[in-house]
Amino acid sequence: MQYRRLRNTNEEVSVLGFGAMRLPTINEDATKIDEERASEMIKFAIDNGVNYVDTAWPYHGSGMGEAGMSELFVGKFLRDGYRDKVLLATKLPTWLVDSRAKMDEILNEQLARLQTNYIDFYLVHALNKRSWTKIKDLGVLDFLEKAKADGKIRHIGFSFHDDFPTFKTIVDDYAWEFCQIQYNYLDIKYQAGYDGLKYSFEKGIDVIIMEPLRGGSLINNLADEIKELYANSKEKKTPAEWALGWLWNQKEVGLVLSGMSTLDQVKENVEIANNGIVNSFSEEENQIMEKVQEVFKSKLKINCTTCRYCMPCPSGVNIPEIFTIYNNGYLSDNIKQAKFMYKSGFTSEEKASACIACGKCESHCPQGIDIINKLSIIRREFESE
Repeated sequence: MQYRRLRNTNEEVSVLGFGAMRLPTINEDATKIDEERASEMIKFAIDNGVNYVDTAWPYHGSGMGEAGMSELFVGKFLRDGYRDKVLLATKLPTWLVDSRAKMDEILNEQLARLQTNYIDFYLVHALNKRSWTKIKDLGVLDFLEKAKADGKIRHIGFSFHDDFPTFKTIVDDYAWEFCQIQYNYLDIKYQAGYDGLKYSFEKGIDVIIMEPLRGGSLINNLADEIKELYANSKEKKTPAEWALGWLWNQKEVGLVLSGMSTLDQVKENVEIANNGIVNSFSEEENQIMEKVQEVFKSKLKINCTTCRYCMPCPSGVNIPEIFTIYNNGYLSDNIKQAKFMYKSGFTSEEKASACIACGKCESHCPQGIDIINKLSIIRREFESE
C-alpha cells in the first residue's frame, strides 16, 4: 500500500480510502447491510494497509431525511480493535440543519452511532452555493471551531457539488484543512474539476477524491473503442487500474475514496493502490486516457453516478437503476439489450412512466441532473412500441 503525507493535516494516509457508501446489502434493500460480507471487506482493507474510512449520516438509509445504517455498521465494526488503526470520516448533513443547536445535536448523535469519542475528519456535507449561504448564516464555522476545541473532531473540511466559482468562494471563506471533490478522468471540467483540485492544492488544502470510478461506469460495459485503446497499450491494465492510476499520477491528489461493494473489488483496488505513485504514467498512457475521455463524452447520456441521493422516489420509480441501464445501452452500443432489460427488469411502478414530476429527487441530486426530463426521454425511448 502506498501512503501520502497530507500537508495541512499532517496525517499519513493510504492512497486508497474505504468509502462505506455502497456496502453489500440483503435482498437489494439499501437499508439492510449484509454485515458479514461488509465486515469481511473492511477487515481485508484495513489489514492490508487502508487507514481511512469514510461514511455519512444518510448512507444506507431510506432517504436524505433519515439517518442510514452505514454509520452504525462502521461504528460496530471499528469497536473491535480497529478504531485506533484508522482515520474516521463522517459528515454534517447540511440539509437537516435549521439552527446552531441542531449541529451539536447531530454531531453528538453521530459520535454515539460511531461508538467513538472523536471523528478524525469531519466534513460539512454536499456544499453548494445555496447550502453554504444557509449553513454559514446559521453559525457552522463557530460550531466547527468549538467541536474541534472540545476534541470531538480533529480536522475540518467539506464535500462539494457545484461549479468552480462557488467552490473558490467556499475555499476562500474559511481556513479549511481539507476538502472532498468529485474528480475522475471524465469530470476534469465538471463541478470543482481540475481547476478546483489545483486551487485547493495551491492554497495548502488537502484534497480527497470521491467518485473516482463514477459509480462503476468508468470500468463496466465499456464501449468497444475504449476496450481497443486499452488493449493496444504497451502497458496492460484493467479499467480500474487506468482510472485509479490516472488519479494517483497527480501530485495534487491526497487520497482516493472508493465505494466498494464486493470483496473482489476491495482486493483489486488494494492491489492497484500498491502502485499509486505520482508521475507514474508515461506520455503514451496520458494520451490513451485523453482518447478514452473523448469516447466517453461522445456516448454518455446522463451524468449519473448512482449515489442514490434521489431515492426513495415517492412514486416508486427506480431512478438510479433506470439511468444505469440507459447509459450502459449507449456506452456499449447495445440499445436493444438495454430496452429488454428495462422492460423485463422493472415493475410498472418502477418505470419512468410512473414519475409524477414532484421534484423531490432533483432537490437532492448532487449532479444537478434534470431527472424529470431525463425520465420523460427514457419513457419515450424505452416504453413506446
